[in-house]
Amino acid sequence: MIWLQIYNPLGNLALSALVAAVPLFVLFYMLAVKRSPGHFAALFGTSAAVLLAIIVWHMPVGLAINATLMGAAFGLFPIVWIVLNTIWVYNMTVESGEFDIIRNSLACITDDRRLQALFIAFAFGSFIEGTAGFGTPVAITAAMLVGLGFNPIYAAGICLIANTAPVAFGAIGIPIVVAAKVTDLELMRISQIVGRQLPFLSILVPLWLCVTMAGWKRAMEVLPAIIVTGICFAGSQFVVSNYIGPYLPDVISAIVTIIGLGVFLRFWKPASVWHFPHEKASGPVSCQYTSNEVIRSWLPYVILAIMVFLWGLDSVKKVLDPITWSVEWPGLHNLVVKTAPIVAENTPYAAVFKLNFLSAAGTAILFSGILSLLVIPNYGVAKAAACYAKTLKQLRFPIITIAMILGLAYIMNYSGMSASMGLALSATGVLFPFFSPILGWLGVFLTGSDTSSNALFGSLQKTTAVQIGVDPALTVAANSSGGVCGKMISPQSISVATAAAGLVGQEGSLFRFTLKHSIAMVLFISVLTFLQAYVLKWMLP
Repeated sequence: MIWLQIYNPLGNLALSALVAAVPLFVLFYMLAVKRSPGHFAALFGTSAAVLLAIIVWHMPVGLAINATLMGAAFGLFPIVWIVLNTIWVYNMTVESGEFDIIRNSLACITDDRRLQALFIAFAFGSFIEGTAGFGTPVAITAAMLVGLGFNPIYAAGICLIANTAPVAFGAIGIPIVVAAKVTDLELMRISQIVGRQLPFLSILVPLWLCVTMAGWKRAMEVLPAIIVTGICFAGSQFVVSNYIGPYLPDVISAIVTIIGLGVFLRFWKPASVWHFPHEKASGPVSCQYTSNEVIRSWLPYVILAIMVFLWGLDSVKKVLDPITWSVEWPGLHNLVVKTAPIVAENTPYAAVFKLNFLSAAGTAILFSGILSLLVIPNYGVAKAAACYAKTLKQLRFPIITIAMILGLAYIMNYSGMSASMGLALSATGVLFPFFSPILGWLGVFLTGSDTSSNALFGSLQKTTAVQIGVDPALTVAANSSGGVCGKMISPQSISVATAAAGLVGQEGSLFRFTLKHSIAMVLFISVLTFLQAYVLKWMLP
């Protein structure tokens, strides 16, 4: 049975959009007000979306159920596959005692929590985002910060906030590539515009992290390091995105930042070392391990970074991608039809689930864990397998949460509810450039992915911009730039962060922690986009 999407089922676009947002209101309420565990919030939100899709949007029951199930399957693979293997690698380093050496080696460079956050959450996390994406950087860096002794809620929250700056160019530029593909706009031009928006945010994020952790006064004590971090990253991001392309801004910016900050700290130290209030003052840290032990302890993460980087290369993808099992989802593939004005002409909505096991980023992480057994002392296959089983048990609730959240995203997309909200925002006329980033923000909140948000709303952004006489490349780029601000409140991302930081069941608290930062950042991008549309046109390429 072929079903055509309906975008205004109630005869009033604003009212239809308001009703479409009910599942999101349910999520907000359950997470921010009730502080419910993530799997409870996801259950209520997803149930509301399915009922509305069937009752209000008149989606056939079979299509609604299949769309939700396909979303859940996508949540399990590749998202859960990444998180599971990442936490497994971390747990092995903890069980073997190697993470104690990592902790001490970092403390020898700096025992200051503010500077450790800049190194790990911001710089190292950006490198992982640039190569893998899909929640990998938050999973890795949050686990590492907790292992170093960070307050768990701050470890998770800081990693989510830090993951803002690199998301648009994550996974070797996939969000920008998808934006160009769905809109038929020039790839390089979108890259350049995003590269003239995000650096303003990137230069602020290091300061934002330190103020969030320690307050304004204590953040000023490390202002020189913050400035070095921000300039290294934002400057590199601008240059690479504008003059090289969208594929390597994150990777190059992260490397430049790690080197720049590392060199700077050899010649400068803060007057006082800052720790969280719950930590006991420890005084100067002595390096307790040999250089060989330190190198060995870091090798699992070095191997992980190398494997993830290799898996992101086109040459490797060309070899591994063909080894993929694809299935046209029964009872859904091409049975839903997108209609105008979301698309120019009626277009079947494909529903193909790909099990690209070998080329998935999670598999690269799995292989890195296996290779790490060669360097972790006195830790064999039996211990690694037992650790994997413990990790699977540890993540049972986050796995359920992620699957249901992706089910929510898919039912809202296939039913047309997401498009209903998008069309309402696009009806704001000359004010649309202000709301353009908010549309991307909403898309990432729904899907957990800047790539998916660009695929969902890219065409709508272009069409609306042409209608009001604004550069369509600007609004398409703003969809991606605004989208990055929604990453930190996406239930999918929050589930990953709580799993990594050992905060399962406290998703509501983490959501409240990140919400105000997310709103402030997207409003910043919204104002910038509005000015670039009408006042600061000279900023555009």
